[in-house]
This record gives sequence, structure tokens and C-alpha cells, in this order.
Amino acid sequence: MRLDNERESRNVEDRRGQSSYSSRRTPVGKKGGLLGFIILLVGAYYGVDLSGVVGFGQEENYPQTQQTKNVSAEEAELNTLSRKVLYTTERVWGEYFRKNGLTYREPTLVLYRGATSTACGTGQSVMGPFYCPADEKIYLDLSFYDDMKYKLKAAGDFAFAYVIAHEVGHHIQHQLGITAKTQQAQRNASSRREANQISVNVELQADCFAGVWGHQIQKEGKLEDGDVEEAFLAAESVGDDRLQKQSQGRVIPDSFTHGSSAQRLAWFRKGLQSGNPNVCNTFTQ
Repeated sequence: MRLDNERESRNVEDRRGQSSYSSRRTPVGKKGGLLGFIILLVGAYYGVDLSGVVGFGQEENYPQTQQTKNVSAEEAELNTLSRKVLYTTERVWGEYFRKNGLTYREPTLVLYRGATSTACGTGQSVMGPFYCPADEKIYLDLSFYDDMKYKLKAAGDFAFAYVIAHEVGHHIQHQLGITAKTQQAQRNASSRREANQISVNVELQADCFAGVWGHQIQKEGKLEDGDVEEAFLAAESVGDDRLQKQSQGRVIPDSFTHGSSAQRLAWFRKGLQSGNPNVCNTFTQ
């Protein structure tokens, strides 16, 4: 990506020097307790946030701990890349909201190591990047890039940018009221299969929104040869079918919560080609 002349977002909270557990919220409600914990673990494996599925509970106090770690050259580059990518999403979505007579509330990117407190519970690096609608923050442990490179085989700056743009997509859903509606629909679902399909639609729409952002970045000439292919590979690498095949040797479509590799790629490509958020209605297609 060509981001040398791009500004860095000011909406970044760097917690990499500490891990705070001072205000953890525990999942409650229909999918709370042990079931809620299991759902969060599933999301953790897939590297996505499922806190919206389990709901939010009361705060619990935990002691704060401090930790230090030398910053590698790669981590320093990822830090800068993340801030610049976030700024581009602010430009793209800010303009879209303005054109539609709306005000865009910019999300905050929280960089952390290991674990940190969030309004959706304790965030852990094993969960991968995730968005918490309760505090409108995206949580990212930069070590996730290593998981992308070595576990998912999907390295590259635009692939990493796609991950951030996907989480911003969840913020767009939250601000447009889509998140609240889908959470209610999941609570009213008549079966686990129906609830899972709603979750799939939510994730695919976030992929499409990421593509809409990518369309504008490409239009501005900020992409280089191979960037789009990197993002396509990243989208495919987190498909439920591929992850299930790798982890358990078989695929169970009814248990999908994020969509197949083909679906994730298709919806990201749809947003990328059109640049139009209106084509991202995954709930009616």
C-alpha cells in the first residue's frame, strides 16, 4: 500500500505497556454463562468478536498489572500502518455519512498486548482483532499479524488493513442500528441454525463494508500490484469451512457463524468492485 503521505489517526489508545483488568464486563442474558463463554471461545478461534451475540453484563474489578516488551521493527511498522489505515477509514466513512446527512462517530483503535479490559469483557490476543459496540472501540494486538502470516498464510499490508477495515465495518453496523436489530433477531431466533445464519450475515456485511473502503483506497491510487490478491487471500483464510477443516478435519455448515471462504471473498469483492454500501445488504440476498 502507498500510505507514505497519509496521516495517522488520532483515535488510537496505546495500552501496549500495560494490561488492565479493572473493569471487565461478563456476558449475561440468553447466551450468558457457560454457553456465552463457549461462544466467545469460538469467536476467539476464528479471530472475530462474538461479544455482540452473548450480550453484556455487570462490571467486575480486577487488579491492574504492568508489563514491558521491546518493540520490534516489524511491530513499529504495524503500529504506523494501523494508525494510517484507521485514518483512511475515517475519511471514507466520514464522507459517506456526510453525504447522507449523518454524523460519523469515529471509533477508537486500542493497541494492547496479551489482554486488556473492554466494555465487552476481557479482551485477549487469542481472540484476534475485535470490535466492542458498548465502547465503540476496536481492539488489536499487533501480534495477530504473525498469526496471519504463519497460521492463515495471508500476509501483506493490505491483508492486515482488510482486517482493520472489517472491524470498522462492525462499527458502521453499530452506528446505523444494524447491530441492535441483529442482536434482537438472534434473541428471537427459533433455532441455533437460524441464529448462526444471522451471525453469518453480520460478518459478511462487515466484509462487504471493508470492500467499500478498499474501493475508495484503490480509486485514490494507494494500492500496489498484489495488494488486492493479499486481501482476497485474507478473506478466504478466515472462512468457517476452511477453519473447521483445519481444526477438526470436517465441515459442518449449520454451525457456520462467519460464512464460508467463498462467501467471505464474494462479499468483500462485491464491496470492492461497487464502492457502494447499499449493495451490502446480506440479510436479503
